[in-house]
Amino acid sequence: MRSPPDDEEFRRATADVEPLTPQRRMLLRRTPPAPLPEQKRRDERAALAESLEGPLSIDDAIESGEELVFLREGLSRQLLRKLRRGHWVVEDDLDLHGMNRVQAAESVAAFLRGCTRRGLRCVRIVHGKGLGSRNREPVLKGKLRKWLAVRDEVLAFCQAPAADGGGGALLVLLKPGR
Repeated sequence: MRSPPDDEEFRRATADVEPLTPQRRMLLRRTPPAPLPEQKRRDERAALAESLEGPLSIDDAIESGEELVFLREGLSRQLLRKLRRGHWVVEDDLDLHGMNRVQAAESVAAFLRGCTRRGLRCVRIVHGKGLGSRNREPVLKGKLRKWLAVRDEVLAFCQAPAADGGGGALLVLLKPGR
């Protein structure tokens, strides 16, 4: 192993080296761009889209068939409006997530019998949006329309407000208890 060169040896080795001329460039620091309020932008877009489309009136929802809406014959549409606007407090709920059609049908029937026995007026049934099903379509949503419409204790039902499940849940108004 060689010893490190002494100063004289280093000077001889670098005698013909010329120092580099300093560049006349000044490094500018850019100010970072202001952060983009991405969530605010999304919220504003959603609000604009909703204002342009507007929420469906009860009459429009019934006619379009897109939203689950049912009103027992002979009852006022005002009843449906009240249900949709939260006139009745949701007293109990049933979540059908993860159930197949048979399990869901049995659960809904048992749930409604129990609610009627207990004298409940307004309940919520969460059917989900079908994101976990084949073709990502809500299977139970369509089934609920048939199951609930034939039950005597059901006076009306409609899609729940967004805070209560939106398109993945129903509010169901039951006949008054005994």
